[in-house]
This record gives sequence, structure tokens and C-alpha cells, in this order.
Amino acid sequence: MKKIVLMLTAILMLLTLTGCGGGEKKAEKKEAAPAAKQTEAVTKKAEAAPAPAAGGKKILVAYFSRTGEEYGVGVITKGNTAIVADAIAEITGGDKFEIKTVKPYPHDYRETTDIAKKEQQDNARPEIVEKPANLKDYDTVFLGYPIWWSDLPMAVYTFLENNDFNGKTIIPFCTSAGSYMTGKESRIPDHAKGAAVLNKGLGLPGRLSQDDPKTVKSEVEHWLKEIGYAK
Repeated sequence: MKKIVLMLTAILMLLTLTGCGGGEKKAEKKEAAPAAKQTEAVTKKAEAAPAPAAGGKKILVAYFSRTGEEYGVGVITKGNTAIVADAIAEITGGDKFEIKTVKPYPHDYRETTDIAKKEQQDNARPEIVEKPANLKDYDTVFLGYPIWWSDLPMAVYTFLENNDFNGKTIIPFCTSAGSYMTGKESRIPDHAKGAAVLNKGLGLPGRLSQDDPKTVKSEVEHWLKEIGYAK
């Protein structure tokens, strides 16, 4: 009888130890599960986070553009260069600033070209409405303009000469009837003292802005990726 009692006691002890062991394994699994879920959540959060602007730089898209009668297009209510500027600002996350002259250019295309030619011959500096309020806060300035008589409009030179670009990078872009970038952009540092100019600018046919803005945006995005400024 004593032997039977001892055997029963031993069996009960063995069963008790086995039960504890199973409980510990289940507890380990329960503790490990939340850790795995947390890692997955962090990964998803990291993937969803918005990419910073290029290198964390603060970007300004400054542009001069004209509305009214336009060569080969008709009457436009939003300028060709303005449409390109919108695409650049949207993709880079940059702010926009429109360069406006105190005296607007005529609605008539031919009259505007005559005035532009005279301004160029006189090396004029048309007065502009205002300066950017906080240009000092920006690292990079995308500078946009239409090509007038194979050059920048004189109002753009007014803008460049009346602001402090020291230490900033200027990236030109333009629209035209077919000239695209003319090489005159290389003279920008002569007028924007202290600025560096990125040579790989963008030139697009002006009428493309009106006829196919989706293609304009695609071209802009491709260019921005090439130069490392896509958001």
C-alpha cells in the first residue's frame, strides 16, 4: 500500500511540472506576439511618412508670366510659365512668388513684343510690384520666365538685381515659341550677386502648357528627379 501511495505521489508531481512547462511556453508566445505587431506598425508608419523636400532645402518658385493674346495659342487667362511654375511647386512642395510689373504689358501680343524689344534695346529695368517678403529663408529659387527676343524679360533682371541671393542656388526654367533655353541664363549670376546657377535648366514650348498640361507636369517631374529636387 505504501508503495502504491508513493507511486501515485510521483505521478502527480510529474503531471504538475509538465503543466507548468506548457504554461511558460504559452506565456512566451503571448509576450512575443505584441513585439512582432509593433515592428510591423513601425515599418508601415515609416513607409507612409512624406519625403522631405530635396535635402531638406526650402524652395521658392519665382516666376514672371503673361496673359492675354498669345502667339499660336489665342487668348490665355493663365500664363504658360505660370502653369510650369505650378507643377514645380506642387512636386517640390515649394512656395510660389509671381514677379509682376507695376505697368502691365498690353493684351495684344504684337504690342507686347514691340515693348519688350524696346526695353531690351534700352537695357531697361521695369519697376516690379513687390519683393518676396522672406527671401532670406529660402535655399533654392526656381526662376521662371518666357523667352523674349532670345533673352529673359527685363523685369526678371529687375527682380534679380533688387534682391539678395547670396549663398542661394537659382535653377532656371522657361517657356518659348521654340528657342527653349538660350544660354542667357548663364549670365544670371552677374545680376543675382552671390548666387550659384544650376546649368541644367528646363525649357518647354509655351503652347504645350495650354494644349497639354499633363505632359508638362510629366516633363517637369522627370527633370526634377534628374536634378534631385523631386519631393
